[in-house]
Amino acid sequence: MSNMILGIAGSTRSGSLNKRLVRAALHHAEAGGAMTKFIDLRSLEIPLYDGDLEAESGLPEGVRHLRKALLGAQGVLVASPEYNGSFSAVLKNAIDWTTRPDPDQPEIPSSAWAGRAVGLLSASPGGLGGIRGLIQLRTVLSGIGALVIPGQIGLGKAHEVVTEAGVIEHEEWRNRVAGVVDDLVLTAGRVNPS
Repeated sequence: MSNMILGIAGSTRSGSLNKRLVRAALHHAEAGGAMTKFIDLRSLEIPLYDGDLEAESGLPEGVRHLRKALLGAQGVLVASPEYNGSFSAVLKNAIDWTTRPDPDQPEIPSSAWAGRAVGLLSASPGGLGGIRGLIQLRTVLSGIGALVIPGQIGLGKAHEVVTEAGVIEHEEWRNRVAGVVDDLVLTAGRVNPS
């Protein structure tokens, strides 16, 4: 059985450069034989984390859906924009919710990220490519038990490189993204054999 690689973009915008980039990365994973799934955080309608809401209603349905997808994946590709030197609030909120225990599944660890191999990507119209946000994202994910691979991509001027269909038109960038994806798939297969 092949690895399941989950793709998540830390942006809800329909024309998001990070959605384009993570889809391009997933296409490469598929071409290499992996199964892939993309989750759009916007469609999950995850509320802001609130301990009172959790105590009253448990985990929201969108959080349960995301937890299930994470737990079913051997590897995760995360692409997040950089906002003011950090990664996006919508992604942080999703991460916070998916580290909460599910009372309906007490045997499963609180963090749905624990033991998952994770590859980091960022796309930006600016020159730095969102790389500053990936530093903080790496710290957070490592702290909740994810195995973040060393390589990462900060793609600057991404609007000139990745098409709306999720195709990387520049050969050097296509090869660099492929390298991160290949490392992720290899690591995922070693730490979470399917």
